[in-house]
Amino acid sequence: MKVLYGIAIVLIVFAAAAVAYAVSPRALEAVERPDPQSFDTAVVAHGERLALIGNCAECHTAELGEAFAGGRPIPTPLGIIYATNITPDPATGIGTRSREAFRRSMYEGLDREGEHLYPAFPYHHFTKVMPEDIDALYAYLMTREPVRNEAPANELTFPFNLRPLLAGWKLLYLDDRRFAGLAGADEQVNRGAYLVQGLAHCGGCHTPRNALQAEKVDQFLQGEVTENWYAPAIAGDVPAAVRWNEEQITGYLTGRWVEQHGVALGPMAPVAHNLSRVTRDDVEAISAYIASLMQNDKAATEAEVTGAVGEPPDSGDIGAVIYAGACAVCHEASPTPFAAGLPLTFSTSLRIPTPLNLIQIIEDGVKPPEGRPGHYMPGFAGALTEEQLVALASYLRERFAGLEPWADIGDVVAKTSGTDSSGTDTAEVE
Repeated sequence: MKVLYGIAIVLIVFAAAAVAYAVSPRALEAVERPDPQSFDTAVVAHGERLALIGNCAECHTAELGEAFAGGRPIPTPLGIIYATNITPDPATGIGTRSREAFRRSMYEGLDREGEHLYPAFPYHHFTKVMPEDIDALYAYLMTREPVRNEAPANELTFPFNLRPLLAGWKLLYLDDRRFAGLAGADEQVNRGAYLVQGLAHCGGCHTPRNALQAEKVDQFLQGEVTENWYAPAIAGDVPAAVRWNEEQITGYLTGRWVEQHGVALGPMAPVAHNLSRVTRDDVEAISAYIASLMQNDKAATEAEVTGAVGEPPDSGDIGAVIYAGACAVCHEASPTPFAAGLPLTFSTSLRIPTPLNLIQIIEDGVKPPEGRPGHYMPGFAGALTEEQLVALASYLRERFAGLEPWADIGDVVAKTSGTDSSGTDTAEVE
């Protein structure tokens, strides 16, 4: 039955793509880059704040590259997509796009030439954004320094490397309605919903996707693997030992250390850094909306969970020995505030469905953003064997979350360590 369902979906996509491609829009006229001085400075400043909320620079900037110049590889289950250059360079960027062409890209996922864009560029969220905010983003980007940089060609598997198929994807999944407000919600929650569902595109990481990489709307913000990290559920029953409150969410979203929850790591770290630079009203609005989505969370509301919750292991447990020698000194009684680790009973990484986050934290450690103070944990990559990593992670999950070890922990450790079970070198974790 699943095979027939899959075949039916593929046929529908192909048929829809054929119809939609036949009526696909034409190219829009190229324009001269607008004079940066022609934009209102207040609008440009507003666009900068929106770009921070949208995390635009993080996706559109390659490692050691110029800001917004593209080239950053974005891993997806279908292959690698390279972020495009969104500086106003006329040859390799968006310098020849009119305001109309820019709006069309944001709302319809089409470049100026009329070519379909992959939804790794989250236009299916940007459809929620009001036109005046889209225009402010245009003003901000058009006043950046042009950078000539051609992004590499995408590396996608067949048939997903065929852009015309995206027309079918849009017919199936693109909701082009603007944000209309939440019934019964106050102004702050509505502002937060507008940002979360639209420009901040939180669902892009936190919402599970189907086989065609469309977000499952009935599982909004319920947790998903993104860029080799698991973005945990932030709606409904979230995997935290202690229930979040709005103040804690605001602190976390702005990169601060939060007692009982820790600090943003992995792909969330630059998001938090960007949000630390926008208005507090907007961050508090996002927090208010997220907190409203956690109303059914079953976690404890008081910080009463302070010690181990699982059964003590045998005295010869390798994981217990490693924890006592390498971890307990910081996670139980740190010598300095910045070295104080999160009491592991509070760790979300121990409660999510995959060991991805925990293994990467153990191997790579925790470091504050460059040039900024913050909590620090050394990485243990190379110091522990794969068997020791498996033993330690299994011990931590059982001892501090009271859960059985992950069934796939050996595979995850092998992939993060660069070898599979046969000892063959592997790429990064999928």
